[in-house]
Amino acid sequence: MDQGSGAGPHRARGCLGAPSCGARAPGAPWARFSAWLECVCVVTFDLELGQALEKSSICYLSFPDSHSGCLGDTQFCFRIRQCGGQRRPWHTDDRHCDSGAPVSLQREPAHYFGYVYFRQVKDSSVKRGYFQKSLVLVSRLPFVRLFQALLSLVAPEYFDKLAPCLEAVCNEIDQWPAPVPGQTLNLPVMGVVLQVHIPSSADKPESGPPKQCSHKNLLPAPVVLTSVHELDLFRCFRPVLAHVQLLWELMLLGEPLLVLAPSPAVSSEMVLALTSCLQPLKFCCDYRPYFTVHDSEFKEFTTRTQAPPSVVLGVTNPFFIKTLQHWPHVLRIGEPKMPGDLPKQIKLKKPSRLKTLDTKPGLYTAYTTYLHRDKALLRRLLKGLQRKRPSDVQTAVLRQHLLELTQSFIIPLVGPGRRGGGRRAGGAGSRLWPRLRLTPLPPQEHYMASLMPLQKSITPWKTPPQIHPFRQDDFLRSLERSGPQLTCLLKGDWLGLYRRFFKSPHFDGWYRQRHKEMAQKLEALHLEAICEANLEIWMQDKSEVEVVDLVLKLRERLVRAQGHQLPVKEATLKRARLYIETVVGSLPKDLQVVLCPP
Repeated sequence: MDQGSGAGPHRARGCLGAPSCGARAPGAPWARFSAWLECVCVVTFDLELGQALEKSSICYLSFPDSHSGCLGDTQFCFRIRQCGGQRRPWHTDDRHCDSGAPVSLQREPAHYFGYVYFRQVKDSSVKRGYFQKSLVLVSRLPFVRLFQALLSLVAPEYFDKLAPCLEAVCNEIDQWPAPVPGQTLNLPVMGVVLQVHIPSSADKPESGPPKQCSHKNLLPAPVVLTSVHELDLFRCFRPVLAHVQLLWELMLLGEPLLVLAPSPAVSSEMVLALTSCLQPLKFCCDYRPYFTVHDSEFKEFTTRTQAPPSVVLGVTNPFFIKTLQHWPHVLRIGEPKMPGDLPKQIKLKKPSRLKTLDTKPGLYTAYTTYLHRDKALLRRLLKGLQRKRPSDVQTAVLRQHLLELTQSFIIPLVGPGRRGGGRRAGGAGSRLWPRLRLTPLPPQEHYMASLMPLQKSITPWKTPPQIHPFRQDDFLRSLERSGPQLTCLLKGDWLGLYRRFFKSPHFDGWYRQRHKEMAQKLEALHLEAICEANLEIWMQDKSEVEVVDLVLKLRERLVRAQGHQLPVKEATLKRARLYIETVVGSLPKDLQVVLCPP
């Protein structure tokens, strides 16, 4: 296996995340390319080289293993941890893009995604008898649909014309606009225009396929992608429709799950579908859409000296059944059926029935769900199959069900603050849950919002009040009058599910993010309070040290706000700059020089 040099920005050759990957300036070579991709890799299987260059995980992950038997063209993806060494510092544009993106679609500083187009065809001119080559796009963006569409255009052409074609494509990508959330972009490549919408945290979840944008004036007419990241959820879940709710609970609780599939394509799609079940929550556990025994983290994931890690592992090698027999949940998927067939549902089986190599399809687990199964959903989906309902409509039904289930679970934790004179600071949460058609919760009952201090307690010249601590028992007591039963018809042990959730990585990740947002909101409100106060009256009895301290604090917050880390209006920023000028102008000349050097 030979890892070819990275096309495009040549600094991307070799180990991902190598020290040579420095920060990029906006006008630097390949700056626009780097907003979308880290590098492009060409991986070729070479029988004669053998193990000579088989030390990089990316090489193994770019090829289906011998158990898959993939002939023709295959697409799949993997996720790999960044190797040791200096990490490339975030560029300002990256932070701007992430600040407006849904938390589940923000760049990951410690991981890369690899999007693979693999071709294996008979070739008598090759000693092995087969042409085997992969084109791999490496990116921090989880835009699987976009990069699969891009590979479908580029890879076949590259396999025929090789390097010149790839270099031209990289140059075209280097002309693309940045992936700014909320924008609809036209991305030209190889004579085709891909039209995509970059998801924003302000977007409302759709109940059906997104509407296409007008493209009357575009020549050639663009190829419109309905999503840059969403898979055909119904097709992915066809064999496990009866257990979608059980799988949703396993994902919510961060349970270890091994997915054994017949090919990397099925493995990676199933893992990505599972991790998307919790949207718009961020999936905070580790996951690997495709994993091999050659991966550098193989020992870490397969050790028996400690409890299985919270990871969803997609594999195709039956050897993992033996190696990971101690894992509590194993999903074995059979060969995919024809699209029109009624799917044969995988059965629940006890883990003790796992066999080493000839394990039959099934969900091997002793887990008992906390919530009762929604039989109406399964009936609706099966009826849609009988009536030949389009797959995108079936996917919309399934996605809406999972969205409302996640919203019903999380809404009691978040939501807008109290109304009236005693309202809580910052109305946090409503933008995360913009659409739930069932009965809304009373605003005053959202627990996380109740932890915010009252807005009237925020005064300009005092340190902002602290956010109250999260107390699990207080929250559980509040569920009797404001729990998920108000927005979800499903019955079951919701209290038990919450108690288990509190021990999961998802609660820790969710709480840290919420607490960070609330702290930023408090800081922004405090800045607004300062800007609305009478500065001249405050300065009358203050020493120079206190005045200089105010200038420094205001500047620090201005920097944070301008870096999109504080939710502050532009009018407030202008007022803060004016305040700084006024305060500095009142100080002696020597201090003015120190604070505002020429």
